[in-house]
Amino acid sequence: METLSLRSLNRATLERQLLLERRHTTALEVIDHLVGLNAQDPEPPYIGLWSRIIDFGSGDLERLLHEREAVCGSLLRGTQHIVTTDDYLWLRPLLRPMLERLQRSAFGKTTAELGLADLMAAAENLIGTETMTRPELGRALAARWPGRDPVALARSVQFLMPVVHPPPDGTWEWRGKTPFLLASEWIGRPLVEEPSAERLVLRYLAAFGPATTRDIQAWSGLTRLRQVVDGLRSQLRVFRDDSGRELFDLPDAPRPGPDVPAPVRFLAPLDNVLLAYHDRRRIVTEEQRKHTFLEAAVSVDGFVRGLWRIRHDDDRATLIVRLFDPLAPDEEEQAVDEGVRLLRFLAAKAHAHDIHFQPLEEAWPPGTPWSCWPKRSARPAPPR
Repeated sequence: METLSLRSLNRATLERQLLLERRHTTALEVIDHLVGLNAQDPEPPYIGLWSRIIDFGSGDLERLLHEREAVCGSLLRGTQHIVTTDDYLWLRPLLRPMLERLQRSAFGKTTAELGLADLMAAAENLIGTETMTRPELGRALAARWPGRDPVALARSVQFLMPVVHPPPDGTWEWRGKTPFLLASEWIGRPLVEEPSAERLVLRYLAAFGPATTRDIQAWSGLTRLRQVVDGLRSQLRVFRDDSGRELFDLPDAPRPGPDVPAPVRFLAPLDNVLLAYHDRRRIVTEEQRKHTFLEAAVSVDGFVRGLWRIRHDDDRATLIVRLFDPLAPDEEEQAVDEGVRLLRFLAAKAHAHDIHFQPLEEAWPPGTPWSCWPKRSARPAPPR
């Protein structure tokens, strides 16, 4: 059984994640290949697509959301993801046990003795065929069950029911309350009644392999996948990592050599390439993990080397990069080139762009959000 080095795993991961080189492809094809994009904030999906696609524009993703080719909802690990509409129809029912478990863990006390079936029936009646914001839904449910936390009630519905968050949620520059709509109303097609866990495993390996069973569980939030993976063993190729653990992969999936060049990448905050493994050493060290969970990361030669944010001062945008360790001159040159591209994408309206490198020990300058979008008032959802 072949052993794959950490660097070999790194290069395989970057190739599957479309991070070794940008592609001439569409946003829908990338979302489909990656089995979704983390969308806990508005900006990360756009940055994630920009990092992978040649000539990506924000309107490319907005169009998919408005035309219902992609949707946003609570999915992998119970977090917000943008996935293709086709994938939502089988992913949401497959992830249901995990989402119900998260609801019990987070809000079980609030909904104790309430009757979850009654809660879901009331929510379905309230939402109906129209869009409600999460606060509106929470207040309406709390009016029926006085004394209950409206936030907990609304978030329980988010876990328990197949609801999506239609535009303007998830669109460029959007800052507003999360809209809720029943998936059946927005998509107009039924969920898959018997979704396949085997499909989940194979799709994961295509985008994230080679990987262990625990990696698949860490990405999806599901448990007890060992039997599923074992059932697929005859269709998979098996490797070992440097700790002797079994790694599973699709037989014909690309696995470039460990010396293939890897460009500098300014990764999206909470990009799944950083979160989709139980053992994340293939791209980020254990010490760095506590930073990259909350900060946007920059990779150099395939591995995380720093954190980044953008600061605005009047008409000047400054990309600030805090480094875990210094860059070599050629690495810094590559980081500057890629940083200029990032600023042109995220801060196109700024009249001047700067890039500043500093040690991690130095704090971010005051007033430095990683996001460079201004807050906007709510926009109405488009007609359905």
